[in-house]
Amino acid sequence: MLKKVALRWIEENKSNLTDISDQIWGFAELGLQEFKSSNLLTKELEKHSFNVESGVAGMPSAFVATYGAGKPVIGIMGEYDALSSLSQKPTSKRDPLIEGAPGHGCGHNIHGTSGIAAAIAVSKALKTKDVKGTVKFFGCPAEETLVGKIFMVRDGVFRGLDAVFSHHPSTMNAARLGSTNALNSVKFQFHGVTSHAGSSPHRGRSALDAVELMNTGVNYMREHVVQEARIHYVIEEGGGAPNVVPAYASSWYYIRAPERAQVEHIYQWILKIAKGAALMTGTTFKYKFLTGGYNCLSLQSMVDLVVKNMREIGTPTYTEEEVTFAEEIQKTIPSENITESLKRSKRDDWQNLTDVVIDRTIPKPWGKGEVSGASTDVADVSWQAPTKEFTTATWVLGIPGHSWQVVAMGKSSVAHKSLIFAAKTMACCVLDTITQPSLLKKMWDELAEAKQGKKYVSPLPPDLKPPIYQFRKH
Repeated sequence: MLKKVALRWIEENKSNLTDISDQIWGFAELGLQEFKSSNLLTKELEKHSFNVESGVAGMPSAFVATYGAGKPVIGIMGEYDALSSLSQKPTSKRDPLIEGAPGHGCGHNIHGTSGIAAAIAVSKALKTKDVKGTVKFFGCPAEETLVGKIFMVRDGVFRGLDAVFSHHPSTMNAARLGSTNALNSVKFQFHGVTSHAGSSPHRGRSALDAVELMNTGVNYMREHVVQEARIHYVIEEGGGAPNVVPAYASSWYYIRAPERAQVEHIYQWILKIAKGAALMTGTTFKYKFLTGGYNCLSLQSMVDLVVKNMREIGTPTYTEEEVTFAEEIQKTIPSENITESLKRSKRDDWQNLTDVVIDRTIPKPWGKGEVSGASTDVADVSWQAPTKEFTTATWVLGIPGHSWQVVAMGKSSVAHKSLIFAAKTMACCVLDTITQPSLLKKMWDELAEAKQGKKYVSPLPPDLKPPIYQFRKH
């Protein structure tokens, strides 16, 4: 009965929910600058009697919304940050809305909205049947740079939860058993001496030389770290003109590996390489640690619960017009890339999907022991309480993440149907968890086993503040 109340509310309000998602798609705000998006979500939650605390963990666009009383306390997470330089109209051809502007290349407009939809639906069910329990929605900014949840975890925002659920748009309706890479994000700034590069280069000390030597040193280091490690960087600034020895240059690094300790080992090595580059060029350097995160802990009981509810609800059906639009999007992706993407997913039946446009299946969970190359701050939450983030088919199979194609599909009716399906699934999972104490116990037993005796220690220094202006060069 509780589930019927929740499902009915989502169905009756789907027009408003998809409108909220589309508005956030239009805002397309970068991490820690999602003021319009977070305000829209908090106002909607307040309309439904949630108590909202804004600006948590020192981030103006982070918030917690609470409804209900007593135990258990179940969390739902939502994200709403966009990606730089991915502006795109909702069409099947590359056509930016505003050249160089941000766009929702990871579907976080849907992510945040599916979360509040599930939270509000659960609140309606709890109120109708006067069931004891609390639902908390966590408005989480800056996932793309692994900031929001990690600072929230460090500051105790997720303390006291019994379980946590989250949804992310994707190409498949799935709850996987795999993990993600741990990560450090750090910026390096080199300072030298400017000089005329033609007439007096001997008087200059090139900060750009230092950046390039550091990058070279790191690239030689790659052979001698665990092969699963991934290290990538950009040069944020390298000088203004070839005839001026640059006195300032900077780079931004991501350092990833399957386990937190491996990341820390590689990070310390890279700091030594940076020091060596400065010594070789007669420059000085500073580094700024932005954030660091853990690997994700995935629990069989939570994965099974998600799949069970997905199958009970049933996946969306699509109109001829929706399929045609999806086909046009998929035509922009080389067929070999689609096949490679499916193969890399390691799904048992991936070969059966090579000619499929939108996946309507709900596969058996897979991926135990596998580690994704990506990273997420959801991982740090998974060390605090049993946590599961599942996916629903929002985009065509084979679509590259963080692409204009993802942005284009993010405002489509295909995406809207994925949002509603996800919200219903999440609401049902939360209600099952609230009403089944034995299920919660099983989750916590599994979490203790997954930790293998390791304790979570925040990678963030206690005095580190959120990088509110992380996209500024200085």
